[in-house]
Order: sequence, then C-alpha cells, then structure tokens
Amino acid sequence: MPWLAYIAKAALAKGIVMSQDGIAAVDRLWLTVRREAEAIVAGDPAFGASLSAAILDHAGFADALAHRIGARLGKTAAERPQFARIARETFERVPDLVEAACRDLESIAVHDPATRGLLPPLLNFKGYVALQAFRVSNALWRQGRHDLALMLQSLSSDSLQVSIHPSASIGTSVFLDHATGIIVGALAVIGDEVTIMQNVTIGRRASRPDRAPRIGRGVLLSTGATVLGDVDIGDFARIGAGAVVEHDVPAGCTAVGVPARLTNCPEPAVSA
Repeated sequence: MPWLAYIAKAALAKGIVMSQDGIAAVDRLWLTVRREAEAIVAGDPAFGASLSAAILDHAGFADALAHRIGARLGKTAAERPQFARIARETFERVPDLVEAACRDLESIAVHDPATRGLLPPLLNFKGYVALQAFRVSNALWRQGRHDLALMLQSLSSDSLQVSIHPSASIGTSVFLDHATGIIVGALAVIGDEVTIMQNVTIGRRASRPDRAPRIGRGVLLSTGATVLGDVDIGDFARIGAGAVVEHDVPAGCTAVGVPARLTNCPEPAVSA
C-alpha cells in the first residue's frame, strides 16, 4: 500500500482527518487542533488559561508553533517572545517548514499508540518541539546566520535534551520518540518517516570529518543506538537497541549488537 494511503487509513482509524498538500492542508490541521483545544476547555475549565495562551489566542498553526518553540527554548520572560519571533519570521520566509511541521505532527498522532489526537504532541512532546526548533535553525544556517542557528541548537540541547546540528538534513513525518539524549551531528542526512528513540547518536568519525551517516526512509533507530561514520542505512532498516553501527545496513535489514551484525534481511527476489 502506498505510504500516503496507509497513513490516511491509520489516521481514519483514530478519528484524525489527515491534511493534503498545500496551504489549505495547514489550515485544516489547525482547525482540528483548535477543536481539540476547545473540547478540552469545555470539559475542564482548569485548562482555559494555558490553552488560550498556547493555542486559542493564535491566528494560525505557524503562530502557535512559534509560540511553543519560544516557550520551550526561552529561559526568561524576555527570551521567550524573542525566540518565538525568530521562529515566526523564519516560518514566514520559508513556508515549507510549516508544512513539514504538519507532517511530523500527523505522523506522531497516527503512529504513537499513546496518542489520540494532534494537540497532545504539539503541547507535550519535547521531541516534536525540538525537531521544529531544528528546522528553524537549519533554515537560519542555510541563510548564513550560523551563530544564531548554533545558539538555537545549544538551547534545544539545554532545555529539551536534543542536540541536532543545524547543518544536518532531516525529512518529514519524522518522530523523535521520548527524545531525551538524542544527538545528530553535522552533515548527517535523515530521510522521511524515520523514528528515533531516546539516547540515539548519529555522528561522524574523527578520521573522516567530512562524511556523516545517511539514514534512509522509514528507518527505526531504537533506544541507545549509535551510527557512526560514512555509512548508509537503507530504507526501512531497523537498528536494535544499543547497537553500534559502523558499516552499511542494506534496506529492510535489522542490525543488532556491538559491533552491529545483520539479521532478518529480506530474501533476494527470484526471477520467474
């Protein structure tokens, strides 16, 4: 089944309306988030003030997401609106970041069995906020604003325990699950639909600082996994908990152990 069809079917099973491409998709997702917030406030007025500040007072998804980034990265009352403004201005310059954030949020809501909607990961999952803060820092890095990009990386590391170098490249529909202790080094490439568990390290080797790992589509990096050096992790491969990978992992294979060894690789196709 094609990926988009699969994810839409899974979303429907949870009662989540998936967005389509374009600006209208962001608007639909935002309406769903607002409805979830309004339902929570109606059911428990104790959440009224916090949900108003986080969601209901904002005109759109990009504004609410920028506010969330500022709230999590800023350490003082003055810093929080400052970082929110940086994120908001970056979203305005690079609208694709907002669409990527929508896809990330939808993917979490569909695939995390503990999540029943879009609002909980937006408000409570630090991995989601850290990923969107990275997207802002990456846009700043590509604009030549390296110092500001590195400062956002440092703040994310301090506040969210996720450190992603702004020169890395990360696709969409990515899930940083639990997120504590995730490190993604400079020049790393991570594809779409990747899930990264806590305490994962993706980085270069000292002998080849110009070459970083390349993680394919749909890869699972389990708790405590380490991927080092000039290696390719093929599409839909799985890296076991605590594995140390220093060589290529073919598509569809599982790598386990220290050093990692391959298991459960797909059988080669047989010609008719």
